[in-house]
Amino acid sequence: MEWYFLYPIIIVAGFFTGFINTLAGCGSVFTLIALNLAGLPINIANGTNRVGILLQNGIATYRFKQQGNLNIKQGVKIAIPVACGAVIGSLLACYTAPKDLKIVIGIVMVIVLISLFTNQKRWVQEKRVDSVVVQKTKQWQIVAYFAIGIYGGFIQAGIGVFLLTSLVMFSNMNLVKGNAIKVLIIFFMSIIAVSVFAFQGQIRWDLGLIMACGNMCGAWIAAKEASKRGAGFIRWLMISIVAFAAIYYLGIYKLF
Repeated sequence: MEWYFLYPIIIVAGFFTGFINTLAGCGSVFTLIALNLAGLPINIANGTNRVGILLQNGIATYRFKQQGNLNIKQGVKIAIPVACGAVIGSLLACYTAPKDLKIVIGIVMVIVLISLFTNQKRWVQEKRVDSVVVQKTKQWQIVAYFAIGIYGGFIQAGIGVFLLTSLVMFSNMNLVKGNAIKVLIIFFMSIIAVSVFAFQGQIRWDLGLIMACGNMCGAWIAAKEASKRGAGFIRWLMISIVAFAAIYYLGIYKLF
C-alpha cells in the first residue's frame, strides 16, 4: 500500500482508538486491525500499537488533571502492580508465535464482546458523578491488578474495559474518577510495554509515531467532549469492531 493511502488510514485509526480508549476502552481493536492490514505481522503490530497508546494516555492524563478529575496519588498506587504485571505480559507477547498470538487476540475479542453486552448499565452511567469514598487497596486487589497488568502487557485491546470495571468493583470508584485513573494507570503500563517491545525490536517507529498523532488528537477531544450519548454510540461502534476483529483473527470468515 502506498504511503499516501496508508498514512491517512493509520492516523484515522489512531484517532478513533484515542477517542474510544479515553471514553471507555477497547479502541486498540482499530489500530491492531489497521496495522495488521497494512502488512505488519501481528506481533509487530501489537508492539507498534503501544507507541500511540503511551502518548494518547499521556495527553488524556493531562486533560483529566486539568479538569480536577484525577487522583494521582491513588492512581499511582494501583499503577505499580499493573506496571509490574505488564513486564511479564509484554515479554510473553514478544515470545509468542504470531499465529498463536492471532488466536489469543481472537479469543480475547470474543470475551470483550460478551462483556460489552453484559455490562450495559455501566455504559449508560459512564458520566455519573456520585460522591464515593475510595477504599484502601487490599492485598487481593493488588494481585488482581497485577494480573490485569499481565493481560495489558500481552494484549492492549480491551484493557481499558477490564481496568475500568475493576476500579469500580474493586476500589469502589465512581466511573468519572475511575476513568481518569484508568488512563493514568495505562500510561505507566505503556511506558513498560514500549520499553520491552522496543528492546525486542518489535516496534515500527515510523508507523507508531504517525498513528500516535491520531491517538493524541482523539484522546484530547474525548477528554473534553465525552457525553453519555457519545458513550452509548461508541459502545455499539465497539461491538461492531470487536465482532469484526473476532471473526478476522479467529479466521471464521474462511469457513464461508
